[in-house]
This record gives sequence, C-alpha cells and structure tokens, in this order.
Amino acid sequence: MNLLLALPLGLVVGLALGALGGGGSILAVPALVYVVGLGPKEAVTTSLVVVGVAALGGMIGHWRAGRVRVIAGLWFSLAGVAGSLLGSRLNRAVNPDVLLAAFAGVMVIAAWRMWMTARTQNRIAPALSGSTNSPSVPIATTSLPTSVSKRSVHLHTTPVDDHSAATAAVPAEHKGRPRLSTVVKVVAAGTVVGFMTGFFGVGGGFIIVPALVLALGFDMPTAVGTSLLIIAVNCAVALTSRLATTGVDWHVALPFTVAALAGAVAGNHLASRTRASTLLRWFAVLLVAVAAYTLARSVASL
Repeated sequence: MNLLLALPLGLVVGLALGALGGGGSILAVPALVYVVGLGPKEAVTTSLVVVGVAALGGMIGHWRAGRVRVIAGLWFSLAGVAGSLLGSRLNRAVNPDVLLAAFAGVMVIAAWRMWMTARTQNRIAPALSGSTNSPSVPIATTSLPTSVSKRSVHLHTTPVDDHSAATAAVPAEHKGRPRLSTVVKVVAAGTVVGFMTGFFGVGGGFIIVPALVLALGFDMPTAVGTSLLIIAVNCAVALTSRLATTGVDWHVALPFTVAALAGAVAGNHLASRTRASTLLRWFAVLLVAVAAYTLARSVASL
C-alpha cells in the first residue's frame, strides 16, 4: 500500500528530470523513507537505481538531438569518482537521522537555486523568443545561476561528433588548449557532485549544469543533456561501491523506477507547454515543504 502511495512521487521525480533537466532525484530519498518505509541508508542505495535509470532514459532524447557531449561528460564523471567513493564510505558511518537532517539542508539549497533560476528565465525569455529557427527544446534547469549572461543560453541543437564533443570541453576561445583554471573548476565540481551522489544518493544536477555552462562554455540545452549522462554514470559508480554493504529493495526500486521513467517522458511534453519559470517555482516550493518535514522528523528522532 505504501508503495502505491509512493508511485506518484516517482512520477514527480521523473517529471523534474524530463522537464527541468535535473532536480527530481532529490525527492527520491524522502519518498522512500517516509512513504515507503525504507531505512535512510537503504533508501539512498535504492534511490541510486531510480535516479540513474531515470537520468539515462531522459538522456536518450537529448542524445538523439545532438545535445549530449559524451566525451566531455565522461571526463566530468571521472573527476567525480573519488568523491563518490568517499561519500559512499562516509554515508555508512553517519547516524541516519543526521544524514536526513543534512539532506534537508541540501533540499533547501536546491530550492533556492531553482527559485533564482526562475527569475533568470523571466529576464532572458525575451532574448530567446527571437530564436525562430531552433527546434523547441526544454531550456529549464535547476541550475542556471543569475550571473549567466544572455549569450550563454542561445539554443544550439546541431548534432556533434566525438571530436567536436571533446573540443567542446573548454570555452570557444581556448579550444585545443584547456586553461588550468578550467581544469580546476571541472575537477572541483566533479568531485563535489560525486560526493553528493555517494553520500546523499542525489544526482547533483543543480551543481553540474552551472559547471558545464560557466566552466566549459556549454549552451543550456547541451548542458542539460550532458548533465543527465553525468548523473547516470555517477549513480552507477556510487551504487557499485554500496552494494557490498547495503542492498537494494528491488520490489520497491523496480516500480518506482518505472514510474520515474514515465514521468521523464511526460516531463518532456510538459516542458514544451508550460513556462520554465513556472515549473521551477512549483518545484522549489515543493522542495521547501519536503525539506521542512524531513528536518522536523529527523531532529525529533535525534
């Protein structure tokens, strides 16, 4: 019965991934803990399956449209391996209630980034409305910082090959000669994202996308598509390191994952019919509400 109640939340997880390019995974752990009834650490492991598969499914459409830089995404993921392994190890040593309290803090940060992104989307919408030759693609993301200029969000949907994907890992003015500062930013962001995936069981899309836009010079649709690849790889790495000590409840993981995949498909359609800023604000409010409930429950149990 509890699982049936959790399936709509699985849809919400997928909707956010499909419509916003990330962010929905942060709801998976609270849903698995407070609705399904899993323990916090088991919920983190199970969420890695849900988030990883949903991200992989959501990435397919972006890949077909040429909006996934595979080589650059794999390099970013490689930078996060050490952080993912460290996060998985620390997760096993932390009190479950402390873990949930910290997770509530992460949700508040994600909600703040979404709300700021919604404000930015409203400011840049007039600039984007002039792009009549580009196919309709979701430009929303949980991660566009307010410092991104209008030049950063032009829609480029021309398919790219592996060579162009590799050279796109640095801003245009530094093609073929990566700057040290760019490398440092990628390694730092990759490590932080990997740690969050291993420790909290979240994809970290609200960190990945701005890193791809600001450090690597990606346009927004490409950053969103590539971020889903990175999320899927990071989840696979974290899951591999956790399976030896914490199992996955497949009776929960499978239907929850199917619901998330269905939500991802629906999210792609929703993104084309609803203003990005509206979606971001709705989801930010939902995250704050879930964070408040999670914090209250975890603090009461300490």
